Amino acid sequence: MRSIIILLLIFWTNLIFSQNTNLGIFQYNEDIGNPKLGGEAVYDENSQTYTLTGSGYNIWFERDEFNYLYNKVQGDFIITANFEFTGKGVDPHRKVGLMVRQSTADSSAHVSAALHGDDLTTMQWRNTAGQPMNSTDNEILSPKFNYEILQLERNGDRLIMRAAHWGEDLQEIGSHEMKGFGEEVLVGLFINSHNEEVKETARVWNVRLDKPVPDNYNPNEEGWIGCRLETIDISNGKRKVVYKKNSRFEAPNWMPDGRKLLFNMDGSLYTIPVEGGDIVKFDTGFANNLNNDHGISFNGELLALSHHREDVSGGGSAVYVMPMSGGTPELVTPETPSYWHGWSPDNETVAYVATREDNPTYDIYQKSIRGGDEVVLTNTQEGEHVDGPEYSPDGKYIYYNGSSSGTMQIWRMKPDGSQKEQLTFNSRNDWFPHISPDGKWIAYISFPSEIPVNDHPSYKKVTLNLMPAEGGAPKVIAYLYGGQGTINVPSWSPDSKYFAFVSNSGEKPE
Repeated sequence: MRSIIILLLIFWTNLIFSQNTNLGIFQYNEDIGNPKLGGEAVYDENSQTYTLTGSGYNIWFERDEFNYLYNKVQGDFIITANFEFTGKGVDPHRKVGLMVRQSTADSSAHVSAALHGDDLTTMQWRNTAGQPMNSTDNEILSPKFNYEILQLERNGDRLIMRAAHWGEDLQEIGSHEMKGFGEEVLVGLFINSHNEEVKETARVWNVRLDKPVPDNYNPNEEGWIGCRLETIDISNGKRKVVYKKNSRFEAPNWMPDGRKLLFNMDGSLYTIPVEGGDIVKFDTGFANNLNNDHGISFNGELLALSHHREDVSGGGSAVYVMPMSGGTPELVTPETPSYWHGWSPDNETVAYVATREDNPTYDIYQKSIRGGDEVVLTNTQEGEHVDGPEYSPDGKYIYYNGSSSGTMQIWRMKPDGSQKEQLTFNSRNDWFPHISPDGKWIAYISFPSEIPVNDHPSYKKVTLNLMPAEGGAPKVIAYLYGGQGTINVPSWSPDSKYFAFVSNSGEKPE
């Protein structure tokens, strides 16, 4: 009787523990294949980092032993994460990485994106249960003591592995067709020691599990998919999710005190503490049909808005200005459409993109908030597009994106529109340059080359890039699923150390 009571206590203790354990975005954690030494996953909510511990003889041949942290996922997905082993390890073939698996059986069919202890990065798979394993011939060696960024994507029956060192573009390591894998699979993180007598440990961060939508997805008919408000440390690429919701919100500004973020949702603006918490509606008076073009003056005293007017024929976006302390927005651009993008450093002039009756292409304009005539700064030709004008903190330049070279690239010009100079040169399409408050850096979003040159849609595999403000080699600081609404507005922290953006998760409203 006593033994039964003890067993029941152990059972209920384990059950309560498993229910209370925080696994971050994941639901399940277990050892696969009954390894001799049990493993575990621990999630640090403050740093949003996972610590994986596991053992097991191998993930190879006809059966596997490892620790697995996973979700059950229907259909296509993209999972991306940063990995780093802790300690020197015992066996150079220890493995950590991403895995999609048919079941928790030790002989299950699966595909894994694996980083080995000797820095070997490879794609591995077992086609059907109980069959021998295979791997790609295209294997890459990463520098010693450097961590690896891994990505695994499912697109129908095809599984695609990509990898990168931070600062570089993702490179395809391999792809493989998995026929009969099933609509629902297990997706997550794994660790294996390659030694039955040893446990190994690794840290994993920037874990994002996204659900991509078809290219023809219409959010107005099928619903807007989920968003995450994130911040990133530009020195090391570590990201934190501040707020998430299974519907649309966009375009964060960092508030002047550095403690809150401002973003738009459902036609209004909201604030949220940088560390996360409750959102609070920001009072913009009658302006309740805002888009994702809004921003704060250099002195922190004024807020510019793009509000869709209903008092003019056909409606359209117009630029308004109001005090940050509250008040009634005042109209700056009676003509529509006008989309705000930048403040001059003297807090007297706004830059915006607009079309006019005598000029149907989008051009960059500027205008004093005190009145007077607007001034056009570009002469865009048919088939071209310009967007995202933003003044440098010293007032010497206006940075913007333009497609006159044939692809969308980052440019700058003098505030009077003269001396236009191209700063990026690549086959991708670069949008929305944002200059750090210290004037040293440009952050911008880069779309794949297959996206139409003058378009910046939502729900795409994009990168957040960083480059010197004077021009030079850019580096990738974040790989994300996003696009329109990700960084349409200035999003730097006041100390120039962090950047805020919105990514798409793919989750749909319930």
